[in-house]
Amino acid sequence: MSAPLSNLQARDLDAVLHPYSPLHKLKEMGPTIMSHGEGVFIHDTQGNEYIEGMAGLWCTGLGFGNEEMVEAAREQMMALPYYHQFGGRGTEPAIELAEKLKELSPVATSKVFYTSSGSEANDTQIKMVWYYNNALGRPKKKKIISRVKAYHGVTMMAASLTGLPYNHLDFDLPFDGILHTDCPHHYRFSEDGETEAEFVARLAKSLEDLIEREGGDTIAAMIAEPVMGAGGVLVPPSGYFEAIQPILKAHDILLIDDEVINGFGRTGEWWGAQSHGMVPDTISCAKQLTSAYAPLGAVMIPEFMMDALEDQSRKIGTFGHGYTYGGHPLGCALGVKAIEIYQRENIVQKVRDLTPVFEAELAKLADHPLIGEVRNSGLMGAVEIVADKTTKASFDPKLGVGAQCAVFIQQRGAILRPIGDSIALCPPMIITEDQLVELMARLKLALDDTYSWLKSEGAMG
Repeated sequence: MSAPLSNLQARDLDAVLHPYSPLHKLKEMGPTIMSHGEGVFIHDTQGNEYIEGMAGLWCTGLGFGNEEMVEAAREQMMALPYYHQFGGRGTEPAIELAEKLKELSPVATSKVFYTSSGSEANDTQIKMVWYYNNALGRPKKKKIISRVKAYHGVTMMAASLTGLPYNHLDFDLPFDGILHTDCPHHYRFSEDGETEAEFVARLAKSLEDLIEREGGDTIAAMIAEPVMGAGGVLVPPSGYFEAIQPILKAHDILLIDDEVINGFGRTGEWWGAQSHGMVPDTISCAKQLTSAYAPLGAVMIPEFMMDALEDQSRKIGTFGHGYTYGGHPLGCALGVKAIEIYQRENIVQKVRDLTPVFEAELAKLADHPLIGEVRNSGLMGAVEIVADKTTKASFDPKLGVGAQCAVFIQQRGAILRPIGDSIALCPPMIITEDQLVELMARLKLALDDTYSWLKSEGAMG
């Protein structure tokens, strides 16, 4: 694929307000402008090629330039470039995709509600459970449990659910009624000598204590990612969901499964829930739903909730919620095509086959003097940089070690994401074994660069 022409010299590179960026530094650094991509590779306007090791933002599962996806988009744009779902109207792609999602769902699903993003999907989840409890005559059952280090989006409610300080500071969040329980990351949050089983038991007891303090009759739902993505690719210990789910059931607290990052094969199953013993009531999905070729999110709800929504709609006169672009025919057509390709190419098995290679390469990095822990679930993983491997002590955050490592990674020809001092990996699921090994080799070189830089800064003992 040839590079497209660019007229950047005539454009204002400061015209875009860049999300999740150090705004105070961008004027000095300048943004990296991407021009085109093919397969697992992305190119910038300066002629540099990178292995896109984050699948964009955890989302381009089929990589770049998939001709079937492009043709599906063209056909849909020619046939019907836009229509909505309001007032009982709809489109064939929206119906076809809903049918596919219901077939793939790990739990019984009655209806699919469309959004434009994962943030909107999780925002919708909370409105749904509030509406549901009002329909059942339980107006006080409205609090939502999330977890420290969870990530659920950036709308005001989704950001409140998120358990990361940067999503709250000076945005006047989180909202009242959002409760954050423990993060299930054994490496960072276990007590001295505590086994994973003991850690799980303590977290389950902590959750039960939280519910008892707040009152189970005031808590509507708990939302959880099977693997916590933007919190650092935090994989729960074995038995974690099996331990907390009976507690939620005992208090009639719904379990919302945020599959926005985990879903569509990423963990080696269709859904992260299937990889980690989670049996949810409702599901949010987005990102790899369309392989990010168009924005689309979805909420999958069970029959018992749908019955209550219909009863409340009868009482009020309508269901007053929806998005202009929810169920956009372009997004739905691409969702249908993406799932068709995932199924035909047996992407779940491909991820399973590549996982041992990924784990072996991660294990090599575990010996690096900077790495305290490596972790993964399928083709999603992270390496955690520490100042001391024995004590697990972190570097001073002011050093920005993770961010500097990401700079070195880019200089070595790859794109990965720093999350604090963890480096996340989430390559397109079409990556070959050779490409995966090469990505990990470039990460190793960047870690060596980081080590040398830390020594030059006098930050290494």
